[in-house]
Amino acid sequence: MLKSCVGYSTNMDNILAGMETAKGALKELSNAKVGFIYTSEKNNIKELVQGIRKITNMPIIGSTSNEAIIVEDGIISSEYGFAGMLAMEDKNMVVGVAAHEAGKDPRAIGRRVAIEAVENAKTTRAPAYFYMVASPKEEEEYLMGIQDVIGRVPMFGGSAADNNVEGNWKIICNDKVFSDGVAVAFFYTDNEIITSFSGNYRETNNMGLITEVKDDRTLVSIDGISALRKYATWINKAPSSLIGSKLLEASASKPLGIKDPLGNLTIIRHPMIGNDMGTKTTTDDTITLGNKVVPRTAIIQLEATTDELIDASVNTLRDLRRQLYTEPAAYILIHSGNRRKVIGDRLNEVHKLLVKETKGVPFIMPFTFGEYGYDSHSANICGGLMLSFTVFGKN
Repeated sequence: MLKSCVGYSTNMDNILAGMETAKGALKELSNAKVGFIYTSEKNNIKELVQGIRKITNMPIIGSTSNEAIIVEDGIISSEYGFAGMLAMEDKNMVVGVAAHEAGKDPRAIGRRVAIEAVENAKTTRAPAYFYMVASPKEEEEYLMGIQDVIGRVPMFGGSAADNNVEGNWKIICNDKVFSDGVAVAFFYTDNEIITSFSGNYRETNNMGLITEVKDDRTLVSIDGISALRKYATWINKAPSSLIGSKLLEASASKPLGIKDPLGNLTIIRHPMIGNDMGTKTTTDDTITLGNKVVPRTAIIQLEATTDELIDASVNTLRDLRRQLYTEPAAYILIHSGNRRKVIGDRLNEVHKLLVKETKGVPFIMPFTFGEYGYDSHSANICGGLMLSFTVFGKN
């Protein structure tokens, strides 16, 4: 039977913070198999890991989180940093973790990480499920490489994040701490694991055909018209008001979306940066997106109110619970950091809803800049502004 427990700390001393976090996460466990660790860019993470290692040598994996995490006890955040961990144990579960820093060929790195994770689990088989954390770029290529090795195994996960999209994020895997690359945890178990991967935005009637893309993530044109100009028209803004990072904030409640081939899942594509191409017109201004798009596919403008973004967490949790046949033992609730920014000082409402719906089952919610998962027979997909909620069953 799977058991889990959560620990956390805001201690200013990073070694002590690591020790306190590990002790809390292990207080009800005797043989933990893995710990999901989330912390702040403000922490000295290498010292934090040293503190964890004074308490346990279990595999750990995770990343920095955008400004906070949520656990049952509340919203954990501090001007000095924070750390939180959810640990799991089950005598019949085996976990293999592996990581690699970024390089010239991300798909090859994905293959290498997958092979190492299988080897670290001391098996030659594909896992039942896997978790991925990566820096917020090249995620699709890492995923393809992983699937080259293990096939289309169900997955969940999210990117590392910092506080202000300045590249201060970190990935953690055992004793490795690095900024760019990928880490995975492969789960070998017969227990139920279910993911609900969703955006919970409403579709509008604004849609068009992607006609030009540059370097996978720069949307150049929609219906042959400047992407930024087209998007600005859809949301009733002047293109000049969306240049640079101004687009990031404006688009969080009005993002773009693409549909999976079966139409069961709308994957969010977050407009991040409005690019003024240096000309005197707006006919060539482009949009840098958080994830990959391809020409000759449809793209839709979505929208949601703050109330809807708050309610999305509990609605997704309920959907998750309905799919589970056994009792829940742990929740990993990966939530977009940019959605969190829209929710703002109403984040306590999300916490209250989570506590009510999880009914005492341990959970941890980090805030990411990219989310990964699948839903309703879709393939594994990377998105942004999404929720990747996963439940581990007791049996």
